[in-house]
Order: sequence, then C-alpha cells, then structure tokens
Amino acid sequence: MKSLAYLNKYLFKYKWRLLAGILFVGISNLFAIFPVQLIRNAFDVVGDNIPVRRILSGTSLQAPLQEELSWVLLTLAGFILALYFMKGVFLFLVRYTIIVVSRFIEYDLKNEIYQKYQELNLSFYKKNNTGDLMNRISEDVSRVRMYLGPAIMYTINLLVLFVLVISTMLNINVELTLYVLTPLPILSLGIYFVSAIINRTSERVQRQLSVMSTFVQETFAGVRVLKAFGKADLKHEAFKLECEQYKEESLALVKVNAIFMPMMILLIGFSTIMTIFIGGRLAIRGEISMGNIAEFVIYVNMLTWPVASLGWVTSLVQRAAASQERINEFLNSPIEIRNENEETTVVSGHIEFKNVSFRYPNTNFYALKDLSFSVEPGQSIAIMGKTGSGKSSIANLIARLYEVEEGQILIDGKDIKTLNLHDLRKSIGYVPQEVFLFSESIENNISFGLREGEADFLEVQEAARKAHVDDNIRAFPKAYKTAVGERGIALSGGQKQRISIARALIKKPEIMILDDSLSAVDTETEEVIVDNLKGMMKERTTIIISHRVSSVKHCDHILYIEDGSLVEQGSHEELMKLGEAYSSLYHKQLVEEEQGRKSA
Repeated sequence: MKSLAYLNKYLFKYKWRLLAGILFVGISNLFAIFPVQLIRNAFDVVGDNIPVRRILSGTSLQAPLQEELSWVLLTLAGFILALYFMKGVFLFLVRYTIIVVSRFIEYDLKNEIYQKYQELNLSFYKKNNTGDLMNRISEDVSRVRMYLGPAIMYTINLLVLFVLVISTMLNINVELTLYVLTPLPILSLGIYFVSAIINRTSERVQRQLSVMSTFVQETFAGVRVLKAFGKADLKHEAFKLECEQYKEESLALVKVNAIFMPMMILLIGFSTIMTIFIGGRLAIRGEISMGNIAEFVIYVNMLTWPVASLGWVTSLVQRAAASQERINEFLNSPIEIRNENEETTVVSGHIEFKNVSFRYPNTNFYALKDLSFSVEPGQSIAIMGKTGSGKSSIANLIARLYEVEEGQILIDGKDIKTLNLHDLRKSIGYVPQEVFLFSESIENNISFGLREGEADFLEVQEAARKAHVDDNIRAFPKAYKTAVGERGIALSGGQKQRISIARALIKKPEIMILDDSLSAVDTETEEVIVDNLKGMMKERTTIIISHRVSSVKHCDHILYIEDGSLVEQGSHEELMKLGEAYSSLYHKQLVEEEQGRKSA
C-alpha cells in the first residue's frame, strides 16, 4: 500500500476537483436520505388513518378522507421523485469530478513514465523486456486509474453514507440500530484477512501478464525466424503453458472474490431480518412506528451495495498497489546519464579519446581498452576490426549513450560530460547498425532527422538521392508517401539502410557516424553512395565503422581495432605498406570479390 503514496502529488494537483467531488458526494447522499424519511411519513400516514377509515366506513366522511389521503400520498410521491432527481444530478457531478480526475492523473502518469523511459540509458533497455515495459505503461496504469477513480469514489461514498445513515438510525432508535449493525464488525474482519490474499494473488497475476506480453512481443518480432525453422507449433505449446499459468493465477483471484461477495450479501441479508424482527417487537411496544421499520429496511438496503462493494474496492486497491509498485521500480530507477549543462553548446566536430576504457554494465568484459585517438573538424576517420572488437562502442560513447568508466572523451577540447547533452546529440547524425524505421511514410522517416520544423520536400528528395534510394522510393505506388515500418510495405535490408542514411544526411550534422551502414548494399551501390558522401564529408567530421575496406579506403585516417585495443592506424596507403592486419583484410576481400565476379 505504501507504493500508492507516490500518487499523492497528483491528488494534490487536482485537489479542488476532488474536494468538489467530495462535496457532491455529501449532497447526493443527503438527497438519498430525505426521500426515505418521506417514505416513512407515507407509511405512518397510511397506518395512522387505517383505524379512522374503519370507523368512518359506510359514512359520508369516508370518501373525503380517502381523497385527502390520496392527495397527501401523491404530494409525497412528487417530492420523492424530485429529491431522487436531484440526487441523480449530483451523482452525475460526482462522477464528472472524481472520475475525470482519475483520467487526468492517468494521462499525467503515462506521460511521466514515457518521459522516464526516454531519460533512462541503453543499459536499462538491455535489462528489461519490451513486453514488460509496454505492460507497465498500459495495463498497470489502467489498474492504478481504477484506484484513483472508482475505488476512491466508492470509498468516499461509503464513508459519507455511513455517517449520514447511521446517525439518522441512532437518532430514531439506538437498540434497533445496534442490532442492525451487528454483522458489520464481522464483515470488517473478513475484509482484513481476504485483502492480504487478494494482494498476493494480484501481484502474481500482474507478473504473469508481463511474462505473456513479453512472450507475444518476441514472437511477433521473430516471426520470420519461427517460420523459417518450423518452430511455430513449439512456440504455440510454450505460449499455452504461459496462458495456463495465467489462468490458474486469475482463477485463484476469482475464487477469493467468489467466496467474499456471497459472504457479504449474507451478512447484509441478516441485517434486514434483524430489522424486521427487532423492529416489529419495538413497534408492538409502541417505541417506533411501522414507518420506522420500512425506513430501516431501506437504510439497510442503501448500505448493501456500498458495503458489498468493499470487496471489489479492496481488490481494486490491492491490484493498484501491486501495479504501482511495479511502476515505481522504473520511476525510481536512477538516471545515469544526465544533462549537467543547460547552456547552449555549439559543436564544431573535434573529437579526442584519451586512454578510454569501457565495460558494458553488468559485464566484466572490456569493450574498449586504453583507447586514444583524435579527429579534427572536417576530417573523415574509419574504424575497422572484427566483430566484437569494440567498434560500435566508440559510436555509442561519442553520442554519450553510455558513460566512460576510465579515461576521458573531449569534444572541441571540453569533457563530453560538461556539454549540453541535447545540443551534443542534435549535432550528431547517427546511422546505427540495426536500422529502425517508424511506422510512418518514407518522407516522414527521412524528415525525422531534421532539428526542428517541417522538411521541405526538396530537402527530403536530395537526401534520398545522396543515399541512392530516390529511384527505389519513386518506384513504389505512393512514392515518398508510402508507409513503412511494422504496418507498411516490406523493404529490403539495403533500402532500409539507405533511408536511414538519408535521415542522417538531411540533418546536416557537425558529426556524422555511419555504423556499418552499408553492409546490406551491393558493391556497386556502395561506391555510388560513397561518392555522394565524399563532398559532404569535407564539411563535417565523419566516422565510418565498417567491415569492408572498400567503404573506408578514401578516409583521411583509419583505425584498426582488436579486442578493444588500437593495433594499427594511418591512411589507406600507410596501412597497406605496413602489411599487417588491415593489409591482410584488404587482400582477402579482393580475392572474395574476384571469386564473386567469376561465379556471377
């Protein structure tokens, strides 16, 4: 339950709406009490006039008495309808305030979680499954909203109704009230014990739901692999096991509620029987009227749903507590990479690594070891090496997606940690190894790279032309308006890479990073793209990470990395003369290309 205290700041934010809602709850319940008292008066009027009617039976006064009695009852009925109408009006206002507040807080909480997701670094996403992250911002927040809306509303309504009804009942007859309320302490004890069971079961249900979300998300993401390996049936069986586990946990929660609700209804029914039995004896002794018995029966029934809803409200609160605890795990996660400088930073493109060593979180393996090099503004530098040698780690550190453990990275002579983080990343055009396109049009995907405002279509087209993808895009039925991503057409790996390159080019960044971004294109296309990039590379610092020598031999400087350490550096000609690892790789790739031409 402590986890729900996190929401107090939102309740305080909307305190005036909530206070208005509480006021409307009180007024609506007053309009529920007054009709009952009029019903009591109606019963008493009828009861008091029955002996008189018998005495006047067969006389000329009987008809006027009956007419007058009918008029009184019709008047009372009119007042009762008017009061219930007013109750309905204020009940609408109750929902319009308290339930609307829950929707406002749901909106704020989802935005806070999303903002937090944006601020957390990449190691966070490596440790947590996408399905689980989605479940917490959707299903868990929905459960929390049920606490903020219906649970709070029904709890306030119950408290106000109890105060009004019980004070009214005590004012009529203390003995009858005590008898009627006898089952309530038993009900409270039942709620106390059952709520603990509901809480534990709710946590297990939510945990299993996250497991299922992750399972489904991974299945959809890897559906091609599943079909290619013929493992769809195997995965289906595994999913059935997860569903079975979820069903068992959910049924356990249903069983608890199934026992709880009838128990409460039984106790309320017992209160009604006590009202009629004890009330009848008191009426016989003349201590209360018959109208009071009818009044008490209605009061008991008025308490029936609020008291019966205690089990449901308890379940909502316990589920919300379990969900908010899961949400708090992320909201309380430390932000490891912070922007410590709000002043505007202008980046020219000078990069220097000074004895940089780096390990990814939760690993003992050094991705980079005592690495030192520098890049001048407008210079192009290539980083080569085998898979896993640490090439992409350099790109991640320059964009400050991870923090340096040992050593120092300088941008324009300043420690990267002292720069405005937003300005630094805005100055970088990054084409990652794993290409990602949004589920939007090709035009929007390319213009996404712009710093602000909408892209001029000519800019989008020019960027696509430089990335040698303009002709491919025009071949699609809707050209640049063609939707891509999960909901769009299937693009080849090479087309995705080139659209990703265009997205970086349109940004016109001070630092351009191409992380193995030509691996999915053929050699001929690669040469065209490289030629188009040469003019652009003279105007900005360019870092090209690649396995292919043909992609980097034109660069001003080449670094060759092995196991996170720099083993060779120099221009293409200097490294060829050296005759070591770079030269060996170059000759090996030449032989492979020659064999490829012959086989073609």
